[in-house]
Amino acid sequence: MQIDEYISYLGGVRRYSQRTLQIYRKILEQFTSSEERLDSTGIRNYEVELMDKLGKSPRTVNLHLSVLSGYCRYLCKQGLMQSNPVRLVRRPKEEKRLPVFYRSEAMKQYFESTACDAGEDTLELLMALPPSDKTAQELYARRLRRLTVSLLYGTGIRRSELISLNISSLDHGRKVLSVRGKGDKMREIPLIGTLYDEILLYLSAAGHMFGQERTGTTPLLRTEKGVRLYPVYVDRAVKTALGNEEGFTGRKSPHVLRHTIASELLDEGADLNSIKELLGHSSLAATQVYTHSTVERLKKVYNEAHPRAIKKGGNNGDQD
Repeated sequence: MQIDEYISYLGGVRRYSQRTLQIYRKILEQFTSSEERLDSTGIRNYEVELMDKLGKSPRTVNLHLSVLSGYCRYLCKQGLMQSNPVRLVRRPKEEKRLPVFYRSEAMKQYFESTACDAGEDTLELLMALPPSDKTAQELYARRLRRLTVSLLYGTGIRRSELISLNISSLDHGRKVLSVRGKGDKMREIPLIGTLYDEILLYLSAAGHMFGQERTGTTPLLRTEKGVRLYPVYVDRAVKTALGNEEGFTGRKSPHVLRHTIASELLDEGADLNSIKELLGHSSLAATQVYTHSTVERLKKVYNEAHPRAIKKGGNNGDQD
């Protein structure tokens, strides 16, 4: 079956993640089940069905069209199609969305209020208890949630990259984290001293809970059951950690933490190329979206502080 071969190609040659492969397969199978032909007319009909009958957003529709376009290009290379029919289909216009981020004050408050969860005092208490003790398990879970947020925010890594970290990913001598990103590309991220120390204390807790014996392929972060983290666990950990704190409104997710550190670095004067390398973006264009959010924040400050800005009770700043 051509879809199976294409998915194998994306996984083996293009090195797409398992999550991406699942999305691609689902979209291709959905198109196949629609019984539309893989030509411009059939794709237009499918686009109409997605938008009008299923109520999908322009962004979702464009994702479907992108997947179908990639599949058609693959078929053309295999000599099974003469041209890519998706190129003839006009795509719906998407509303440009700016990255969502948390306020730096809220992040500072979170780390201050949860400092005890990552500290040495609670580690000593945990180490004094048997791993099966409920208090020890709760202390470990709180420490893991805190480190999950610390790593996502402190390094800007993606959820999938966090999950894939192993013991060997941590270079103790250089205090650097080796991360395998999209397309199987490796990058190194320097760790600030406080984050490195927090990782060490966590590893002591994990060693007590699951045994000190570990290899380079042992997961760096492990759930309360001792297994590697998984997407739902990470999402739940972030939601639980930030949901208990003030100042966090809207969506609470790993990706918002990634947006937050990128925006803060830009505000503090970091250049776009450095942020691009940190985040593992393949092009500078993907990083430049953070300049828009910074400009929007600047506009807000400008309108609130500028002496000639229109304010309540004022008249274009021309009052005495």
